Amino acid sequence: MRKKMTPQEVKLWVHLKTFKKQGHHFRRQAPFQNYILDFVCYFSRLVIEIDGGQHNEEKHQKRDNLRDKILQSEGFTVLRFWNNEVDHNIDGVLTKINENLITVPPPGASHPPPP
Repeated sequence: MRKKMTPQEVKLWVHLKTFKKQGHHFRRQAPFQNYILDFVCYFSRLVIEIDGGQHNEEKHQKRDNLRDKILQSEGFTVLRFWNNEVDHNIDGVLTKINENLITVPPPGASHPPPP
């Protein structure tokens, strides 16, 4: 786990906190299995990752794909955004996040408590 967030993570974190009044509490740098998630809302089962240029490298892409498959098998939706998207299109990023938030879980659905 990094002690310091990237500038893009800080920028997004400020906005993610505003979703709390809608019932979507995000955690940052949250552990899950053998991973550290950039941001996660357990209630909505939504993971948000902010990627820098190193994620263009084949070894990172393979690792990211495996990680995403594992998270999806656990019922999470994974959204990945590039640093430059956060820097230059924060409104588009927030719109995509908002579209993916689950506002009312289906009847009988339960969400596991956070670790």
